[in-house]
Order: sequence, then C-alpha cells, then structure tokens
Amino acid sequence: MALRRRRAEADGPKRVLVTGASGGLGRAIALALARAGFPIVAHFGRNVDAAEEVAHACRDAGVSAATLGFDVADRAAAREALTGEIEANGAFWGVVCNAGIHDDAAFPAMAGESWDRVLSTNLDAFHHVVQPLVLPMVRARAGGRIVTISSISGQIGNRGQVNYAASKAGLIGASRALSLELAARQITVNSVAPGLIESEMAETAPMEAIRTLIPMQRLGSAEEVAAVVAFLFSEGAAYVTGQTISVNGGLA
Repeated sequence: MALRRRRAEADGPKRVLVTGASGGLGRAIALALARAGFPIVAHFGRNVDAAEEVAHACRDAGVSAATLGFDVADRAAAREALTGEIEANGAFWGVVCNAGIHDDAAFPAMAGESWDRVLSTNLDAFHHVVQPLVLPMVRARAGGRIVTISSISGQIGNRGQVNYAASKAGLIGASRALSLELAARQITVNSVAPGLIESEMAETAPMEAIRTLIPMQRLGSAEEVAAVVAFLFSEGAAYVTGQTISVNGGLA
C-alpha cells in the first residue's frame, strides 16, 4: 500500500505554491508556471480578490488553480494553513517564495519595527513557508523545485535598504544551504535576483537617471523575471541547483 501511494504521489499533478501571488510579480510567475502546465496554489496575505483573479487566469491557461491565505510572517499560521492544504490535497512539487515587502530609510533613522517587519516577512518566511513543505516533498519521491525571489539589493546593497538588502542576501544564503541538503533527493533550490523592474513604484522614481545606470538602458518586466522562474521549473533545469540567477539588464 505504501509503495502504491508513493507511486501515485510521484505520478500525480505537480502542484506549485506561489507566495505573494496577488502582486504584480507573483501574478506573472503564477501565470508563467500555469502556461507551463503546473497546477497553481496562489497565496495571498490580505488581497483575496486579486488572488482569485490570478487563480482564474491560471484556470484559463488550462490548469487547476486555488487560493490560500495566511501571513507568511506568522510561523504558526503558515504551518497550520500549509499542513491543512497538504493533508487535503497532497504534497506540493514546487514553491516560489515571492512574497516580500520593503520599508526604506537611512540606517541611522531606521526604526526597529521597520527592521523587524522586513526581516520577518522576507527572510523568516523562508522558514515558515518552506519548512512545512520539505518533508512531504521528500516523502513523495518525485523530486521538486524551490525558488526564492531575492534582489540585486541582496547582492550589491542599496542606500536606504539595509533591512531589505539583509533579508534578500539571507534568502540567497538560505537557498544555497538548503540546496546542499536536498540535492540527493532531486529537489533543486535556486534563487532569482531581479534588478530594477517595472512597477507602480517606478512611476514616481527618476526613470531617466535610473536608466543611465542600466547597461540595457531600460527596466525589466515582471514577465522576464517569471520566464527565468519557469525555466528553473522545467526539465531542462533539473541539474541546476544552488544558484542565484540575476535578471538585471547587466547591472554589476
């Protein structure tokens, strides 16, 4: 019976959890993976309507999709939601840790609450979300994919973002370490580090000055980041693990 169950899990649908799927980048990632044939669970923190829209778009792409709400910064809430989801529908084959926030300020003026909130949402959430998923993935004996969304700030730093840079650099280190633990299980763990990406925030930034800093002379798109994530979920990326892939138009 146990052998038959393991085979069923290995042959079943390769469901993927995308955290922060209600935001612009999360939506692009969820849709790219849906178009690649992966059933999607679109996570949301507060905006259930946006997450439902993402799930609907994924269904239009021809896969099953559902939503799941919890606070990634709350260890107990994340574990309860994810354990319940796994008990009801089986192990996830993959997860994209995309949910994140920033709260910028010069370091001497940075409030302790700003530090705590960014680190707990961006970095602690790696543990809160991924840790409950790993053993079920291992027991399914079907391999898997884990991708974290870091940032160029986590690689080279940025003024006014000491908290954000620390959280994103931590994701790179955590991803690398976990990749060593899971490689023998055929579960890959990689990080994607976007540079300056088009967003609502970019509308108020000095775009002309920013573009001069980018060798490609333009901002990237959420879809370009999502395409790299989709590659890491493909069969062609089965031997890629422990890597950080930059999507930044040539920024050093």
